[in-house]
Amino acid sequence: MRTMPETERRRGGARNDWKTIRTLLPYLWPKDRMEMRVRVVIALLFLAAAKGITVGVPILYKMAVDILTGQGANVVIVPIGILVAYGSARVLQQAFGELRDAVFAKVGQRAIRQAGLKTFRHLHSLAMRFHLDRQTGGLSRVVERGTKAIEFVLNFTLFNILPTLLEILLVCGILWGLFNFWFALVTFVTVGAYIVWTVMVTEWRLKFRRRMNEKDQEATTKAVDSLLNYETVKYFGNENHEAQRFDKALRSYEAAAVQSKVTLSLMNIGQGFFISIGLTIVIIMAAFGVRNGEMTLGDFVLVNSYLIQLFLPLNFLGFVYREIKQSLTDMEDMFSLLDVHKEVDDKENAPDLAVSGGEIRFENVDFDYNPDRRILKGVSFTVEPGRKVAIVGPSGAGKSTISRLLYRFYDVTAGRITIDGQDVRDVAQSSLRAAIGIVPQDTVLFNDTVYYNIAYGRPGASPAEIEEAARLASIHDFVMSLPDGYDTQVGERGLKLSGGEKQRVAIARTILKGPEILMFDEATSALDTHTEKEIQASLAEVSANRTALVIAHRLSTVVDADEILVLDKGEVIERGTHAGLLEKGAAYAEMWARQQEAREAEETLAKVSETGEPTGQASDPAPAAAE
Repeated sequence: MRTMPETERRRGGARNDWKTIRTLLPYLWPKDRMEMRVRVVIALLFLAAAKGITVGVPILYKMAVDILTGQGANVVIVPIGILVAYGSARVLQQAFGELRDAVFAKVGQRAIRQAGLKTFRHLHSLAMRFHLDRQTGGLSRVVERGTKAIEFVLNFTLFNILPTLLEILLVCGILWGLFNFWFALVTFVTVGAYIVWTVMVTEWRLKFRRRMNEKDQEATTKAVDSLLNYETVKYFGNENHEAQRFDKALRSYEAAAVQSKVTLSLMNIGQGFFISIGLTIVIIMAAFGVRNGEMTLGDFVLVNSYLIQLFLPLNFLGFVYREIKQSLTDMEDMFSLLDVHKEVDDKENAPDLAVSGGEIRFENVDFDYNPDRRILKGVSFTVEPGRKVAIVGPSGAGKSTISRLLYRFYDVTAGRITIDGQDVRDVAQSSLRAAIGIVPQDTVLFNDTVYYNIAYGRPGASPAEIEEAARLASIHDFVMSLPDGYDTQVGERGLKLSGGEKQRVAIARTILKGPEILMFDEATSALDTHTEKEIQASLAEVSANRTALVIAHRLSTVVDADEILVLDKGEVIERGTHAGLLEKGAAYAEMWARQQEAREAEETLAKVSETGEPTGQASDPAPAAAE
């Protein structure tokens, strides 16, 4: 599964600019929001009024110049009136522009929020396969750039490019009407050549901008990945190695950025050439018109004012077009995420899971991540309501895959999984996951407070309920001993807490959720023996009278299970109680013997470290004087 839209684009799955714009339009003209539609219409009216005044201002200026340079110069009241009108028009031009922005602001910001929210929700709805392949830093940059791009495209497409093109047509029409066809033609050809040059060079430059995006994304991904794994970097003393990897990505970005800047300068030179040529030709034509008596000095000023007024935004238009093209690329990247197929999706009108006891049943379940890698092969078992079933086996046997299938992070390849007789594929995922609580092996906490992380089990729970959950998980006293109590920050991924403390927070979170079914996915395998025993006591209390599925590595944690399944290479090779499996003397008994030997060796080493003497050798009696 590829996660980066750039890959899709390179392989021919590109969304073109028009498709990207069509994707955006519903956010600007929402069907169910009349207020937003009214705001768009009012903003466009203010835009039209501002542009009409903009085109009319030079005519007032021309009239004032003609009067001041002709016989009307001694009639003071006339030019003053025109100049006042000129100043008023300037004020209205700015006022209408500001009113346009004020009215449209809510439309633009609402579109940004809803597009970003839709993308965020879609990312959470994608199957685990997508997220296991993701690059967190790069993915966050795609969404960040995409939302910023929406604002830029909205503001500058609606209020800069389209009005400027309209102004070009109006100015050409006025020059043709007031003077002759040649003024309009030269102006139109100049503007046309400018636009064609800008479009051609910008299209050529896009490959450099896209390369910049790729390298920027790559550098960000490497930086985020390295910082998230700060401890691992320190363990192996690989700070320089990480810096070199980051610098390599930055060097690639640097090279692409230099190419982009050089080609930008080339485009600016061409734009300046076309503007200068066109302006010079029109001014010369106007000068000859004044000399021949065909035009007044006011006409000369009018032509010059129109061209300057036109070319100033045109000069800006080059930048705007480049940025809009880049913004469309950024939007394309973000909207392409919405095209990623939901591998696991609810059926239409899927009902909620109705839990009547919490019976879990796996019926001949097959599963593979890839066709050539089969993980589970015909796995069948039942966890009866209120009973505890454990799944044990070597690493890679498929134990954790079972928990992911039950949560429906993936769908089974064959067979089915039911809860109280309901196929998990037929019910709403939200209700399925609401019925299950899990304490995972690797408890990842949010970079927030202890209170927030416990409350995450049921957002909106009262402080009293959260404290009660913490007491049941045997962590309340520890939290209260901290200087900030429940307001203590746990750090990135909970790194400020020990393994046992994190597990207790996870247990409290699950208790607060109050699920009918509990799952423990090697919840104590990473803990020391003493902490493991304490956590096991908490888990036993939590799971009393509830359906529990335990995935374990240490067999000592599941001796009380009602049934133990031994999984190996995706198949159940043994099943029974702890005592029954030991009597068989097969795979489970061998695993138990190996772990007991390892535990005895661990206890021996612990005694040696405490006494400083090898176990089994009596230490010398203490001297009498020492008594």
